[in-house]
Amino acid sequence: MGRILVIRGGALGDFILTLPVIRLLREAFPKAHLEVLGYQQFVRLAEAGGLVDATRSIEYGRLAPFFARQTILDPDLMAYFGSFNVVVSYLFDPDGHFEKNLERSKVKTLLQGIHKPAEGQGHASLQLAQPLESLALYPNEANTPEKLEIPSARKATPSARTLALHPGSGSAAKNWPIARWIEFATTSIDRKLADQVLLLTGEVEASTGVNTTLRAGLEDKVPLSHLDHRPLTEVACALTQCHAFLGNDSGISHLAGALGVPTLALFGPTDPAVWSPWGRAVLALRSETQAIEDIEVSTVLEAFSSM
Repeated sequence: MGRILVIRGGALGDFILTLPVIRLLREAFPKAHLEVLGYQQFVRLAEAGGLVDATRSIEYGRLAPFFARQTILDPDLMAYFGSFNVVVSYLFDPDGHFEKNLERSKVKTLLQGIHKPAEGQGHASLQLAQPLESLALYPNEANTPEKLEIPSARKATPSARTLALHPGSGSAAKNWPIARWIEFATTSIDRKLADQVLLLTGEVEASTGVNTTLRAGLEDKVPLSHLDHRPLTEVACALTQCHAFLGNDSGISHLAGALGVPTLALFGPTDPAVWSPWGRAVLALRSETQAIEDIEVSTVLEAFSSM
């Protein structure tokens, strides 16, 4: 197996859920050149974790014709795709234009994966790994991959127990109410379940005002540090120094779980049987009503204490 390319679009959580696929390929073909084509801020995580040999950005203007019918293709990109022995693609390609244009590029073997995992068909990572069965690779829940290692992270054990909080997600329906985040954080410090709090926020939290509201509610009540709009590799390094993590069904929750941080993820309308973060230290907590606002702080504290 000389050269393998994995193509993955989607959000951060979608990419993190594909990491077990990439790791399985890395372990099965250690001497192969393994590359990922995707959004640069996401694929850097796989590169930083030593899972791939190279990355390439999918945000590339000359790639657009590959999604059109009977169009002129960039010869350099045709040569690039054609250089791979196996291409595993998870791109949304309902009309098959991308697949046909890869064939025109003389891709040797194309394995087409699902764009979006289905409900009731098992965990998303297992569904995403199904194309690898044609390579005689069969992942399962019993061989959950080891955590993603970021070599640039400090190896020393922190003296303080840091509780990381990420209050956002891609949907308001998946967000636990801000007042409960404040109550949970202050109670965790009061009960000595943690020594300090790390608040993680980004573009979505800024656009909704969650970052400033939550920070204002916490900064005079708990020892607080705040990472806002930082590169994902920096967020990953910060997470590896944390004692535990609490988040909604979000990409950062998936990142925390993949890094091996004890992770408690709160779910409302989405099904954790499909979308729970993938890792050995992950606990998913879902509202019985499937409304995340119905999860009580006392329930979260009880679950957190048991981790």
